[in-house]
Amino acid sequence: MAKILGAALPNIPWQERPAKCRGPLWRYSENPIIQRDATANSNSVFNSAVVPFEGGFAGVFRCDSRSVSMDIFAGFSADGIHWNIEDTPLHFEGDPAVTKREYRYDPRCCKLGDRYYITWCNGAHGPTIGLAWTQDFKVFHQEENAFLPYNRNGVLFPRRIGGNYMMLSRPSDTGHTPFGDIFCSQSPDMVYWGRHRWVMGTVPGDASAWQSKKIGPGAVPIETDEGWLLIYHGVINTCNGFVYRMGCALLDTEKPWIVKARSRNYILAPQELYECVGDVPNVTFPCAALTDAASGRIAVYYGCADTVTGLAFTTVDALMEWMKEYPLEEV
Repeated sequence: MAKILGAALPNIPWQERPAKCRGPLWRYSENPIIQRDATANSNSVFNSAVVPFEGGFAGVFRCDSRSVSMDIFAGFSADGIHWNIEDTPLHFEGDPAVTKREYRYDPRCCKLGDRYYITWCNGAHGPTIGLAWTQDFKVFHQEENAFLPYNRNGVLFPRRIGGNYMMLSRPSDTGHTPFGDIFCSQSPDMVYWGRHRWVMGTVPGDASAWQSKKIGPGAVPIETDEGWLLIYHGVINTCNGFVYRMGCALLDTEKPWIVKARSRNYILAPQELYECVGDVPNVTFPCAALTDAASGRIAVYYGCADTVTGLAFTTVDALMEWMKEYPLEEV
């Protein structure tokens, strides 16, 4: 039995596994939990990040406007299911040369000490990883961009490892990247990032074709007594375009660029109408996971068809067993 290392979260959103569920994740019965018009001017709300906060929950949400501009917004919830999202985007304090906005999307949120760090795809002469922190989800302080363009899917680890902060990312290009592997970078101070190590890449052929085009880190890694549990997305290019599914991997505790296990079979794929029909069809894109160390429960927030937000449930044991039952032999 694997154990989550961390805090108990007795009010984690939860539904029991349906009797007919054959996969390791199961969907919340009232999905989507956030509709596309959740703010006054939103065309879509998806690919967003959630954390426990002051007895309830807070988050940063990607809300594309009705002019289809991309920005991120704060939101709050008592139960992690019903959300109030602000109608105005985040305002960042900091150097105007850094805070100047081109676009912002696909945020993640990671608690480190008494700060909540936000990472997102930031427009700065091309997509790169923006970095900011807050203590109250009201005032946000933006730091220097972590990397040069082009990069996406910046995901911090929730503690220092070997004395350094660490971040996963997926180097990219300027457009709808038709390639991509996951890398791990280190920093002593959250400003200067280096020691870039390759973590894992796409899978050629039919060994695991759902992740044959590109992959990218999803939720903040979950620390367990067996290593870092990573929920990530994988993409295949089909005759109908890209299809985004979810997988899981287990990274070494002290050297998280070393992959100890990885799922050959996906853990969730577009199947429901709200995952298959929307602005970008056939997308299930994980960006956040809540965990309860006491029970081993995990609640995963994911973007559906680049339009609405869904919620799914699993346990640490279910994901560990899935990787054992359906292992990717070459990790």
